[in-house]
Amino acid sequence: MAKSEKIMFHPEGEEPVEFYVLEQTRIGGVDYILVTDVEEGDGEALIMKDISGDGEEEGVFTIVSDDEELAAVAGMFENMLEDVEFENA
Repeated sequence: MAKSEKIMFHPEGEEPVEFYVLEQTRIGGVDYILVTDVEEGDGEALIMKDISGDGEEEGVFTIVSDDEELAAVAGMFENMLEDVEFENA
């Protein structure tokens, strides 16, 4: 697997958090990224969607929490990445 891109998130009112981007996709005009807290091996993964407006310089991402949306996007990422399998926590 190629070295993952590392990005920094700045949650409002919290300390910045680093994640590794495993994959990204666009569904229905919405950008989604699959991120993890570790570069290699099993780690916690999150699916986030870009909620920033057109023309904004920096992306604004939120964690996907809707069960139907999460299942659809997770299925897409599982198809894209052979070695990824999602488990509900």
